[in-house]
Amino acid sequence: MQEPDAALGNGGLGRLASCFLDSLATLNYPAWGYGLRYRYGLFKQNITKDGQEEVAENWLEMGNPWEIVRNDVSYPVKFYGKVVIGSDGKKHWIGGENIKAVAYDVPIPGYKTRSTINLRLWSTKVPSKDFDLEAFNTGQHTKASEAQTNAEKICYILYPGDESMEGKILRLKQQYTLCSASLQDIIARFERRSGCSVNWDEFPTKVAVQMNDTHPTLCIPELMRILIDVKGLNWNQAWEITQRTVAYTNHTVLPEALEKWSLELMQKLLPRHVEIIEMIDEELLKNIVSEYGSEDLVLLEKKLKDMRILDNVDYPDFVQTLFYKPKKETLKETSEDTLEETPTESEQKVLVKTLEPSSDLQEEKVESEEVSSEKVESEEVSSEKVESEEVSSEMTESQEVNPEEKELEDEEPEFFKSNPNLPKAVRMANLCVVGGHAVNGVAEIHSDIVKQDVFNSYYQLWPEKFQNKTNGVTPRRWIKFCNPELSNILTKWIGTEDWVLNTEKLSELRKFADNEDLHLEWRAAKRNNKMKVVSFIKEKTGYIVSPDSMFDIQVKRIHEYKRQLMNILGIVYRYKKMKEMSAKERISSFVPRVCIFGGKAFATYVQAKRIVKFITDVAATINHDPYIGDLLKVVFVPDYNVSVAELLIPASELSQHISTAGMEASGTSNMKFAMNGCVLIGTLDGANVEIREEVGEENFFLFGARAPEIADLRKERAEGKFVPDPRFEEVKKFVRSGVFGPYNYEELMGSLEGNEGFGRADYFLVGKDFPSYLECQEKVDEAYRDQKRWTRMSILNTAGSYKFSSDRTIHEYAKDIWEINPVVIP
Repeated sequence: MQEPDAALGNGGLGRLASCFLDSLATLNYPAWGYGLRYRYGLFKQNITKDGQEEVAENWLEMGNPWEIVRNDVSYPVKFYGKVVIGSDGKKHWIGGENIKAVAYDVPIPGYKTRSTINLRLWSTKVPSKDFDLEAFNTGQHTKASEAQTNAEKICYILYPGDESMEGKILRLKQQYTLCSASLQDIIARFERRSGCSVNWDEFPTKVAVQMNDTHPTLCIPELMRILIDVKGLNWNQAWEITQRTVAYTNHTVLPEALEKWSLELMQKLLPRHVEIIEMIDEELLKNIVSEYGSEDLVLLEKKLKDMRILDNVDYPDFVQTLFYKPKKETLKETSEDTLEETPTESEQKVLVKTLEPSSDLQEEKVESEEVSSEKVESEEVSSEKVESEEVSSEMTESQEVNPEEKELEDEEPEFFKSNPNLPKAVRMANLCVVGGHAVNGVAEIHSDIVKQDVFNSYYQLWPEKFQNKTNGVTPRRWIKFCNPELSNILTKWIGTEDWVLNTEKLSELRKFADNEDLHLEWRAAKRNNKMKVVSFIKEKTGYIVSPDSMFDIQVKRIHEYKRQLMNILGIVYRYKKMKEMSAKERISSFVPRVCIFGGKAFATYVQAKRIVKFITDVAATINHDPYIGDLLKVVFVPDYNVSVAELLIPASELSQHISTAGMEASGTSNMKFAMNGCVLIGTLDGANVEIREEVGEENFFLFGARAPEIADLRKERAEGKFVPDPRFEEVKKFVRSGVFGPYNYEELMGSLEGNEGFGRADYFLVGKDFPSYLECQEKVDEAYRDQKRWTRMSILNTAGSYKFSSDRTIHEYAKDIWEINPVVIP
């Protein structure tokens, strides 16, 4: 029997967690992982004539021999209901829907150590008492099992589509189930270890909770709820414990991944948590006002807008009074007929000072550009003007008005009130930053963007919170296990197998970079790995490719920012140039290539699915062109997953990491490719920056705009100043000619045109970087023709990849964030 991939994570983020667990166990750190036990995983991808087709993942069909069901470990999880104040004066969350989270444990053994840690996955069901036996016996079978079905579907699939309200509810239920069950489990074990005397002040010294992106954000209000409502702590105690316990890893700068949840939906599903979030938000606003004061109201308004957790929600009175005072008074000469007192001169100054600034306030324009058709609750870009009420006059008709009277009245600033046409929302990333004691990015350039852009206002207020933890991958799986031939060569030339645990030893390869014997062994191992992929491609796609060609691979989630579209357009341009040449010219001008793609497009991400369809159409045309032959082949590998990666990465010679600069947080496949002696072509984005530094600039093919230039380039586009390269226009025209079949690619090509608008204006700068990309690919061909030079580059990529071990990353988390030490089992 062969084990299928579990597919319990989406791309690099899920795989990163697995690498971290391997390192935690191997390095003897006392840590557990938590997740959900999805019955069907992400999805299985079939490639048909229409492109990508999703079918349910069947990883549990034959059972999972490595998991241990723990029916003795289960916790209640509640949804809906209401919050009441009990006779004890405490808040109680009652009623609603109740389910049970049951633990399934997957042991994670360390490498050459006695340590074994645990990955605890939660499965959902309902208590047997919730089965409606009476309804079942009267033939109402669906009604009888309704509660069970509702509970079980929480763990059906990873990332259910959330276009519908039902989908949104299900996804929020998934997030809360993970947080609630995991925290209850953590607290139960803490209490067991504490014995009779539980000292809650010790909790943060015994427990560290790392939130892996924003999906577990509800850990913050849930820990508060348990500590206050269940354990009886006061607000200040609970808040201090929560902040000291929780830390947040940011994995993206994409707006759609910086989650925003509907406040209305959350109020229905988690009413007590909304109360807690509202209190955290109010405390935050007080903190901001206290820090920045009311001297510069323009600055204060900006900080409030940037940092607030609640979005499109009325500001509390204490904020409003700083900016605006409703007009009630008229300054005029008093007479004995009126009982109103005239303000003193100093009082008038204070009153004028309070009212004056709001007329100078300029509403900050917030530009929001939608970047994908994946689940997005977009940043609101405007607010409806709320007209202030007119001052009612108490003067009678008989009273005359002095023309010199000055009415003190002010218009209420627009940002105070919610816009009824826009949804109220909770900004989860903001809650993560506020509720945790540490915030880290996952590559140096990404952490800088987090500090200078995404969370700049927070960084200015709490600079000590922000850190960098560059990602890593485990060398046990990503060299030793998946590439045994290369592993043997490394052990032989380094003189020890210690590199598996101490990847710094890989750097010793540098002194053999020009050794011809090593070159021969290195190329032989690469060719053997390529032969395995040749067989795999024939089995999965029917295409026959030559192992003598360069293997050029881009495998990752299909997304516009990752720019698979630029890669395939580059291939189309290459194909067009080949077609315009004689056979002899083609052979002398181009290095033979097998261009391999792999990756899944999110089920509702229409543009990403168009890209998959386009790649497969291009492949069908080129691969059947007898004039091109082995000079160019294009392959889309269906159902890309970890098992496929373990085959492709050791065989790779060129790997593409070509995201728009500043948009890839880190990437981890770039590290896996470099470890396996693959040369990278890429932008200065994510971990590419650090990989290039480590392997040497001459051993990395660099192209494209830099991250600091991106905003100005988009602005230039919006102003209609961008002039596309003729080669870019040529390739689009070629696609539109119908050479790749009858499918209409107008929407796909149209997304690269125009100067503004959703789905247009080439937001990801494919057109801008395209000429630089083509020129860089010419340099790749030139380098590959010199196999001695290429092999040297390949060796130096492996030698320079030592920094990108997840062992180094985990040591940094343990020291700088968790403050834990290894516990070696004798």
